[in-house]
Amino acid sequence: MLRRNKKNEVAVNLTPLIDVVFLLLIFFMVSTSFTRETQIKLELPKADVEKLKADPKIIEISIDKEGRMFVNGKSLVNAQVETLKKAIIPMLAENKNIPVVISADANAAYQSVVTAMDATSQLGITNLKMATQRSKE
Repeated sequence: MLRRNKKNEVAVNLTPLIDVVFLLLIFFMVSTSFTRETQIKLELPKADVEKLKADPKIIEISIDKEGRMFVNGKSLVNAQVETLKKAIIPMLAENKNIPVVISADANAAYQSVVTAMDATSQLGITNLKMATQRSKE
C-alpha cells in the first residue's frame, strides 16, 4: 500500500517580528526630539529705524558699561530699583504718561537693563523705549 506523505503546513511565526517592530518603535519614540508647543514666539525689533524725534519732556535712563545709572544725565548713588524709582517719581508728578527711554551701553550687564525696566514697571510706566544705534552696513 502506498502511503501518502502528509504535507506539513508551512507556518511563519510572527511573534519575533512583532517584538522587533515594537522595540524599533520604542527606540524611535525615545530618541525623537519633539517640538515644544508652549514656546513663546517673538518678533525681535530691528535696529534700523528712523531717529526718534527729540521730546523735551522725556525721562532718559542711561546705563554705562560698569552698570552705573543716570537719570536725565544725573548720576545715581547706586543701581538699586528703589533708588531709581526715587529719582523718577518727581518727574512723573506732572505727567504719568511721560515716555521713558533706556539707553544702555552695548557692554552693560543685562541685569542693569532689567533693573531699569523693573523700576519703570513698578511705577506703572507703559511708554518705554529702548535706545539703539543705527547699524552700519
